[in-house]
Amino acid sequence: MLMCREATRLMSKRLDVPLGIQEKMALKFHLAMCGACKQCNKQFQLLHDAGRVLEHQTTAMPFDGDGDSR
Repeated sequence: MLMCREATRLMSKRLDVPLGIQEKMALKFHLAMCGACKQCNKQFQLLHDAGRVLEHQTTAMPFDGDGDSR
């Protein structure tokens, strides 16, 4: 069984690259048993999604070169 530290590492990793089947299953099992990590996982996902929205918004805005986006 995963310790919370390793589960947290896998939660972060899976936001960047796909996990292997063994990692996926171990994380899924840990999240089913650990409420604190389940909450942490939700927070990781929320931050990841917010970052993607912000990235999309900032790349969609024209930049005039003087520090102001319009």
